[in-house]
Amino acid sequence: MNRTSLPLLAVLACAIGFAAAPQAQASPRQIDCKLDYSLTGWSLVYKHTSGSGRITCDNGQSMPVRISAKAVGLTAGKWHIDHGTGHFTDVHNINEALGRYVQASANAGLVKSGEAQMLTKGPVSLALAGAGAGVNLGVDIGAFRIKPAR
Repeated sequence: MNRTSLPLLAVLACAIGFAAAPQAQASPRQIDCKLDYSLTGWSLVYKHTSGSGRITCDNGQSMPVRISAKAVGLTAGKWHIDHGTGHFTDVHNINEALGRYVQASANAGLVKSGEAQMLTKGPVSLALAGAGAGVNLGVDIGAFRIKPAR
């Protein structure tokens, strides 16, 4: 072996080493998921909301869900939201959309009622928008839960 062969052997050994090394796993692809829902609720200092919906994702996953929210604040009323929609961000699997979100809201309605909220749960966020009917006025903070329908 001569001196010119050593650098060539070193380069060849490195190339073989890199080829044999395990490749880093790519992070799962982010998916686009939406929530279609209907809710009814009432409040008098304590706010209680419940309903149902369906999460649908662009990778073909879909799941019926139950929704509930409980909050406290300066609030009073009774309302329902029909045909509401929500959009999740930073979801890689439909199960990441489930769970407990932090909720803070301000609302007002007389006959026609509506909502627009941004909820968060760690890296996952949920933007909600919906319209319905009822009487409601107030501000509150609490938890919004989404779980599989049984």
